[in-house]
Amino acid sequence: MSAVTSTPTATIPGGFSRVWRVVRLLTANPTTVITWPLAILGIIFVMNWAIWWLIYINLDSPQADDATDGIQFSGASTFIFVYMLVVAVQSINLSFPLALGFGATRRSFSLGSMLTFGMLSVFFASIMTLGAWVEGLTNGWGLRGSFFRTIYFAVDDNWAGQWWVFFCWFAFFSFVGMIFAAVFVRWKGFGLTTAFILLGVALLAGVAVLTFTDSWLAFWEGLGELGVLGISSSAFVIALLSVPLSHLLLRRATPRG
Repeated sequence: MSAVTSTPTATIPGGFSRVWRVVRLLTANPTTVITWPLAILGIIFVMNWAIWWLIYINLDSPQADDATDGIQFSGASTFIFVYMLVVAVQSINLSFPLALGFGATRRSFSLGSMLTFGMLSVFFASIMTLGAWVEGLTNGWGLRGSFFRTIYFAVDDNWAGQWWVFFCWFAFFSFVGMIFAAVFVRWKGFGLTTAFILLGVALLAGVAVLTFTDSWLAFWEGLGELGVLGISSSAFVIALLSVPLSHLLLRRATPRG
């Protein structure tokens, strides 16, 4: 804990010093928030490359072309996005009572959490964009595969846009994770379970509405018009709205443990 309390405050404004202490607290164990996500992402990549190789060595040229179309839809790289949601829930749940014990206000804790996961989103988006760039240079890692630039995330000939897509999705999962974390801090397992049930009911209701109104075609056409950049930017808007909502939940949360 000395690493948290030893932050120099002589050159940092008082309000921001409390926010920065929260950032340091949430990142006190870089293995959890950086090393493990990258390590597991690397393992998943190696496994995918091995699967691609096993596929291609058993196919002739026309069949290989068909296989190439199929592996553009790999969702393996989405692991790291979901993992950041889990990191947000775990980090906030464990750090909230400790941060208040060190004198942080709920406002500074919310701002510190937002800053932490915002910086992590910038970092991981940069890593994913670098991977996408190398993937293009190597013709899909020598096997015409798509791991970083799958059809869900790819933006052609626009590396700034490619980075933005990755950043939006990292921010989305991280900041939405802050909501679930706040629910868990305030109502524990019962609240989190109830939240997931309500989310499932809402999704089911949405599917029902689209089905009974024959609106699926219009729905998919709308997504197609938005494109990858538009969908990702919409996710970022949801991410921004998640921050004040998580703060409202934490304002009345009672730290335990």
